Amino acid sequence: MRLTRKRSGPGGGPQELTRPVKNPFVHDLRFTPLQKAKIAFMTLTLFPIRLFFAAFMMLLAWPFAFVAAIGRTGKELEQPMSWWMKFLDIMLKAIMRTMWFAGGFHWVTVKGRQALPAEAPILTLAPHSSYFDAIPVTMTMASIVMKAESKDIPVWGTLINYIRPVFVSRSDQDSRKKTVEEIRRRAHSNGVWPQVMIFPEGTCTNRSCLITFKPGAFIPAVPVQPVVLRYPNKMDTITWTWQGPGAMDILWLSLCQFHNYIEIEFLPIYTPSEEEKRNPALYANNVRHVMAKALGVSVTDYTFEDCQLALAEGQLRLPSDTSLLEFARLVRSLGLKPEKLEKELKQFSESAKKRNGEKINLKEFAEYLSVPVTEKLEDLFALFDENEEGAIDLREYVIALSVVCRPSKTLETIQLAFEMYQSENDKTITEEELAVILKTALGVSELNVTDLFRAIDEEEKAKITYVDFDRFAALNPHFAEMFLYPNMVDSETCVDNSSATAPNGFCTDFTPEDMEEYHNEQKKLN
Repeated sequence: MRLTRKRSGPGGGPQELTRPVKNPFVHDLRFTPLQKAKIAFMTLTLFPIRLFFAAFMMLLAWPFAFVAAIGRTGKELEQPMSWWMKFLDIMLKAIMRTMWFAGGFHWVTVKGRQALPAEAPILTLAPHSSYFDAIPVTMTMASIVMKAESKDIPVWGTLINYIRPVFVSRSDQDSRKKTVEEIRRRAHSNGVWPQVMIFPEGTCTNRSCLITFKPGAFIPAVPVQPVVLRYPNKMDTITWTWQGPGAMDILWLSLCQFHNYIEIEFLPIYTPSEEEKRNPALYANNVRHVMAKALGVSVTDYTFEDCQLALAEGQLRLPSDTSLLEFARLVRSLGLKPEKLEKELKQFSESAKKRNGEKINLKEFAEYLSVPVTEKLEDLFALFDENEEGAIDLREYVIALSVVCRPSKTLETIQLAFEMYQSENDKTITEEELAVILKTALGVSELNVTDLFRAIDEEEKAKITYVDFDRFAALNPHFAEMFLYPNMVDSETCVDNSSATAPNGFCTDFTPEDMEEYHNEQKKLN
């Protein structure tokens, strides 16, 4: 599969399309020997001191938050703050700022002006990439959306309660509906309630782009103030994604940096049009484009479902520049849901096998998928039209679809591919065919499989069967790292990603419990 796409332009000539963005759910952190030495030195010296003072400041904030929360229930929460409450509020902000300072965030740059609650009752923050995104929350003491279970966490729960969050209960089936109604109620209170701060992406990314915004912040149809976050650090120890350094690694590495920088920019208030008020998805998308322009990044319609590709636990871990994320997005945009197509994979493969490598054009591809010819279909077609011949091999589409439908079942996808490519006589494939299969399964345009093929082809027949491949994979479970992309996983230069923990930032719809459930389901499937 190609990593850039072309289709016909207005004049009939080729038009270069945007290169698919880097996998936004992966963070590959590598260090030079000098950086390793610095981290080792800081671990033995500054790290324990910073950790102690940061923990001390959080404990110091607790009694202020506890006193402020006493007696504040029901209607009292909506009353203007008294002088002593304002004093406690200032003290808490000062203590929390000191906590971040102790953690190495010496420079917090704020640009623009924060709107008043009556002007913009909702603040939309992006990109969401780390639990350090809590910094603007503690600086503004704005409300957030949190799991109801969070209020029971010692110390932290008291601090959370102080900012009057909107709680989401996992045990209540109607909780999400109630959450939207509560946000709407506060948003229409004419500034009586504090602003609600929401991360509309709903999950953590590596800040390479802005993924699809969830509509929750935009359903109330009130003006919002976009807020963009930047971490202009030479070494990115901040990012906490679905695949990458775990939570404790991020904390340790960030506290081992001499300085950590964060920029918080309040953009102009965005007032929705009448059309946007009627269409929250349109409103969310337009605000996303404004924020992406301010950040200088692209937008993409990737969603949480695409995390499953990044989290795949099969033997072929997808590289960060895979085009399969783009493939999955385009398939969904055509109204085809990959998660519902798995049962039809066998039928698709049989149809592709009958063509015996005969390529099809765009019109035939549209008939095969039972969809009209559109720009989105042209983009999908172009992913497989590697040589710009105007024709593609349907078998490659089936392989890519198999990976997206069942990302953890690597060997089942490879077996399906063998069945489509193997000769009728001896059920074998050549090195060139193996290269096509693995390039498509990984979503890359270039891949050297010579060493892998030779290792499998012990008898030097210049051809292999699936039985040969399966036997080799069983004996060498890490064959991908060894033969296909050895430079991607290097224990000497990168942080171990095997213990990565699923991110759960503010206002995320998917929690560690969700990810544990997802992993359990994958294990059952395997």
